[in-house]
Amino acid sequence: MDAVLRSPADGLTGSQDPDSRAVSMKDVEKTYPIHHGSVTVFTGVNIDIRFGEKVGILGRNGAGKSTLIRLISGTEQPTRGKVTRTMSVSWPLALGGGFQGSLTGIDNVRFISRIYGLDPAQAIDYVKDFSELGKYMNEPVKVYSNGMRARLAFAISMVVDFECFLIDEVIAVGDQRFREKCQTELFERRADRAMIVISHDPDFVRTHCDRAVVIHDKRLHEFPALDEAYSFYHEHIA
Repeated sequence: MDAVLRSPADGLTGSQDPDSRAVSMKDVEKTYPIHHGSVTVFTGVNIDIRFGEKVGILGRNGAGKSTLIRLISGTEQPTRGKVTRTMSVSWPLALGGGFQGSLTGIDNVRFISRIYGLDPAQAIDYVKDFSELGKYMNEPVKVYSNGMRARLAFAISMVVDFECFLIDEVIAVGDQRFREKCQTELFERRADRAMIVISHDPDFVRTHCDRAVVIHDKRLHEFPALDEAYSFYHEHIA
């Protein structure tokens, strides 16, 4: 099944003027409470990512890369500042934590289909074919391995026609053949979409991104070229 199912996620449609579609962060700060006060992950974040742009996020472990992805997706809210989305944004790809474990794979697809206004029959056919989970589609997700959950999550992510994809080391899913299948589905068939990528593999970011930002010392440093971002990263972090 090659067709991608279109959904007006967040009230947006693919017919919107591409020049007006973006994710914008204005003066964003994220702070978490801890036992003795609070810890600030980053502050003063300002960035615009437009439809079709491919942006890598660099930073040491614990710098806040995944937190930034969650803020962009809307699964977390900023402590201060504002995140504005004028294009539909995916959940972090291969994130398997949002499933209802007592439901089967098929029932989870039906649930997502209702949320995004998709045809459940088409969505189930697509997810069955892409995920290659076979008989496990009829089993509760709580019996899945982490790899099986990731396959299901990635397939469901592809069935919704998002305008911006959030990618957090997603291509680590499955064996080499399945990873190549994911590469084709995401980076070739959806090459016109915006993508925000976290990866510890510099070659992966160079291959798939136009520019990169670096999280360092609780600040987001933005660079127009990948080489500049990596020079800063190696000078201050690596």
